[in-house]
Amino acid sequence: MVEDSGSQIKVQTGDVIDVDRRELADGAKTITFDRVLALKSGDGPATLGTPYIDGASVTAEIIEERLDVKIDVIKFKRRKGYKRKRGHRQKMLRVRIGELGGKKKTAKKSTSKKKTTKKTDTE
Repeated sequence: MVEDSGSQIKVQTGDVIDVDRRELADGAKTITFDRVLALKSGDGPATLGTPYIDGASVTAEIIEERLDVKIDVIKFKRRKGYKRKRGHRQKMLRVRIGELGGKKKTAKKSTSKKKTTKKTDTE
């Protein structure tokens, strides 16, 4: 589960999805989603973020830039003969999900404290 432009999208490796267009560097072929909400690999348990998983990212390859379906915007006032019709097409990016990069699990350093024993005077 990744978050993009205020919406949550469930993705898997190889999925083709449409996301809102964004400013990219010239010649960029991939984008990275850093806001990963949940991550599950294989049959293991899912990792949930609070709200995001630190260090997790999803990379996607850009297939094409396209326009979304046209939405008609109509303004109308009754009994006045007033009508206005405009259209809007949102710019979109079609991407193919590549690598689901999870958080690298590192072994915790053992921070065992030295046990100090009190010397007792037995005189």
